Amino acid sequence: MAKKDKQYVCQNCGSVYPRWQGKCDACGEWNTIEEEAIGGGGFSNFNPKKSKGNIIDFVALSGAQEHLNRLSTGIKELDRVCGGGLVSGSVILVGGDPGIGKSTLLLQACAKIAEQKNSPEVYYISGEEAIDQVRLRAKRLQLEQSPVKLASSTEIKDIVATLEKSKPAVVIIDSIQTMYLDEVESTPGSVSQVRACSYELIKLAKRKGFTLFLVGHVTKQGAIAGPRVLEHMVDTVLYFEGERGHHFRILRAVKNRYGATDEIGVFEMQDQGLIEVENPSALFLAERQGNISGSCVFAGIEGSRPVLVEIQALVSPTGYSSPKRAVVGWDSNRLSMLLAVLEARCGMNLSSQDVYLNIAGGLRISEPAADLAVAMAVISSLTNKPLPADMVVFGEIGLSGEIRAVSQPSLRLKEAFKLGFASAITPPTHSKEKKTNVNMNIHEIGNVQRLINWFN
Repeated sequence: MAKKDKQYVCQNCGSVYPRWQGKCDACGEWNTIEEEAIGGGGFSNFNPKKSKGNIIDFVALSGAQEHLNRLSTGIKELDRVCGGGLVSGSVILVGGDPGIGKSTLLLQACAKIAEQKNSPEVYYISGEEAIDQVRLRAKRLQLEQSPVKLASSTEIKDIVATLEKSKPAVVIIDSIQTMYLDEVESTPGSVSQVRACSYELIKLAKRKGFTLFLVGHVTKQGAIAGPRVLEHMVDTVLYFEGERGHHFRILRAVKNRYGATDEIGVFEMQDQGLIEVENPSALFLAERQGNISGSCVFAGIEGSRPVLVEIQALVSPTGYSSPKRAVVGWDSNRLSMLLAVLEARCGMNLSSQDVYLNIAGGLRISEPAADLAVAMAVISSLTNKPLPADMVVFGEIGLSGEIRAVSQPSLRLKEAFKLGFASAITPPTHSKEKKTNVNMNIHEIGNVQRLINWFN
């Protein structure tokens, strides 16, 4: 009997090696490389015919295009992140930490969809939990009377055969790492299994025109586990973010072929499930205290939505040979760069100070427009002088100390004015930018050296 070829694949990033080794050179993880059979399932089993292929037709870019029929989920925040609703034939990958609320949100969404007037068929297929466990969650959420079709299965052939004979509008697979295909000689959750199972389900969803949700596990770094190609195969990738100690949950679109990327939906975790937050700025600032040094309100943009959050900084003398830098909700490398700019351009002594930075509410900020607000919070804590409670700040800081313009300043200021803020520190306005009509006292600053004047 011929010996089957083997290869060694990292279960974290999908890198392939000719032999086993303890550490993956691509992602740096230990003990994630496992042996798999070559040619198992999915794309590898395809044998091209020896006959010639057919000629494909090319068309012009202009022309009539199909109207995207979107199905509302009944949850406005989820519809916003998906681009206005669910598109027929689209595939959505949802990732997040264990216990963050992925299954809860999808169960709430499929219950609301199934209760709509035209009664679309919604299938919830669980591979991780037994039927009784899902029913307990539905009872806790008061959704046990919803006409959702529930099943527990991990065999892809059975799932595909069932969906072939039905007419579903939405199918939820929870989770893709538990699915299994016989032709693939590896354990469920391996790179080959995840790729092959996803391919079969995606192919069926495109052909029959139903919306497919795939729930995915995440690694320690927060990325979706399995092959990176999985994120390229789907139409939309959603990440569920949030700290265990906070009751806020952020649903962020990092990829969307039918809508804007970096769009967020804000939810609040309560006993009855995830509740939509229509005004996240007011919620993030609800527990803010005025006249406290080291606190600054940042006017940010998440997708198409303006969000105001509180940035907190604490500067204290260090007791170590090298000062400590602790960051929650922001890029630690960017904080180090910002502190170096303040030392070099403003003459501030931060080399003997520990610096702690926190984005209140559990939100993670990635845009560079938060540089100016972080700098103001650090200077405020160092000088022990609070900023005005009715002031918002935004702007990007360059290495030479200049303050650069950011996108959509008018939208940021309008959101701040709506919440009662009376003043703002912003980058200089260029002649091409539209002037905002809000009745606020706006201070334009072009260099970080002028920041010190606010604390003298």
